[in-house]
Amino acid sequence: MKHIEEVPWWICDKEDVNYCAYVDTDSNYFNAEPLLRHLYPNFDEMGVEEKDDALEKVALQYQDIITEDYDRLARDCFNVDEHRLEMKTECVIRSAYFRATRRYAQWITKQEGIAKETLDVKGLEFKKANFPPILGDFFRAVLVDVLKGAAQPEIDERVKIFRKQILDGTLPLTKLGNPTSVKTLNKYTERKARAGEMFSIVAKGAPASVRATIKYNDLLRFWGLDKDHSYIVQGDKVKWIYMKDNPYKIDGLAFLDFDIPEKISIFIEQYADRKKIFESILLNKLEGFYDDLGWKLNLNPYRNTFFNL
Repeated sequence: MKHIEEVPWWICDKEDVNYCAYVDTDSNYFNAEPLLRHLYPNFDEMGVEEKDDALEKVALQYQDIITEDYDRLARDCFNVDEHRLEMKTECVIRSAYFRATRRYAQWITKQEGIAKETLDVKGLEFKKANFPPILGDFFRAVLVDVLKGAAQPEIDERVKIFRKQILDGTLPLTKLGNPTSVKTLNKYTERKARAGEMFSIVAKGAPASVRATIKYNDLLRFWGLDKDHSYIVQGDKVKWIYMKDNPYKIDGLAFLDFDIPEKISIFIEQYADRKKIFESILLNKLEGFYDDLGWKLNLNPYRNTFFNL
């Protein structure tokens, strides 16, 4: 393969350097910094937009070179004159976070020649429909900060503030519930509560969201709230949250965002397990993110103080 005239072959042929950051199907992401440092001796003094322009220029040159190599490959190896292989520079990325195949975030500054500043996310958990939007918005903001160069202490402080808002009740529980669609309610309702009974019998293996929904319907009936409020039925979209110790030993309770009886709302506010909501939904995602960055997440600075004396 030939190179840009000003670039010696060894810039791209070092065995101890992996320039490929990510590959998926017909897409390839390359780290062009070594190439740019060779072509631009003043690379460290260049502004970020100037570096973006330089990267795009080099990428377009290599795009044509690789496409020419495809022509040679088709002719010499397959004895054909026409083919559909073509290299195309899709975007310039200033920074990126790759979690796994088809799970990444990247800060795009140019796309198909058009300047832009945007976050592109694929496959990460906080984008899924069953992730509370308010927690997803928080994770997105953290990603943007990191991709823009924020240091760990800044992110640590953001996480601690958000955690405090969850635990102290600043954030309403209606925004912290896990959104889901109840598709197997009938399957796991083994037997509805009879006269004098408070709770229905839930079949083994019922998902947490289904158990939480059945408990909601039982409370609605037992407290006589079903005259003014609707039961949750199969196919409804609900939110559900974890509950801590309460008189009815309910470990999770669902609700309809648009129709929450005041009595159930008060019950949820009193017994919602905000700590478990944070730890089960957001904390493990943050810990994985921190690990990927080579950081350590410690929300309790006094933990292990005894052993450090």
